[in-house]
Amino acid sequence: MSSSRKGKRRGVATDFHLTEDGRVEGVPYIASPHCDDRPAGAAIELLVIHAISLPPGEFGGPGIVELFTRRLDPTAHPYYATIATLEVSAHFLIRRDGELMQFVPCAKRAWHAGASEWCGRSRCNDFSIGIELEGSDDVPFEAAQYEVLAQLTRALQARYPIAGIAGHSEIAPGRKTDPGPHFDWARYRGLIGAPPRPPSGHPSSSEEGK
Repeated sequence: MSSSRKGKRRGVATDFHLTEDGRVEGVPYIASPHCDDRPAGAAIELLVIHAISLPPGEFGGPGIVELFTRRLDPTAHPYYATIATLEVSAHFLIRRDGELMQFVPCAKRAWHAGASEWCGRSRCNDFSIGIELEGSDDVPFEAAQYEVLAQLTRALQARYPIAGIAGHSEIAPGRKTDPGPHFDWARYRGLIGAPPRPPSGHPSSSEEGK
C-alpha cells in the first residue's frame, strides 16, 4: 500500500508519495543498471548519507547521472578515466538546488556502500537505502538540500523500519570520508525531529564487493 505523500517538484520541498516498489512519484526516475535484488527477507533498516561531485569539486554537470547509468565518457575529464568502469549507484541524488532524482527503487539493492559494516553487520547494501547529496568535503551543503533530505527521510521512515542513519564514512571508515565535515548533522536531525546522534555502531571496513 502506498504511503499518502505528495510528490516533490524541482526546488520546492513538499511531502512525498512512495509507490509499492519504493519509487517517489513526481520526481525524475533514471534507471541504473547498478542494482540487484535484496536478499530474501532483508528489511530496510539503514539510511546512508553520501556526497558526490563530478568532476570533483564541480556541481551541476551530467557526470553523476552518467556514472550511475554506465554512460560516463572516460575522455570527458581526466578523472573520469579512473572511475568510468565502476559499477556504482545510489537510490537517490539531491542536487544543490534541492532537485531530487531517483535511480533505483527502494525495494532493490543499489550498489552504494561497498565494503561496509554497521552495528556488527556487513554488506550494508543488503539492508540500506543510499542517498547522495551533490557536494564535497570542502563546501557546506545548501539549505534546499537539507530540506529535501529531511522530507525524504521522513517518508522513508514512515514506510520502512529504519533503525539508523549513518554517513558513508561511518560504515566504511578509513575508506570513505563523505558526507564530510561540512554536513551539519545537528541541523539535519533537527529537521527530522530526531534527538542528538547516538553513538555510532562502530562500523569497520571489513568486506569488499557490492
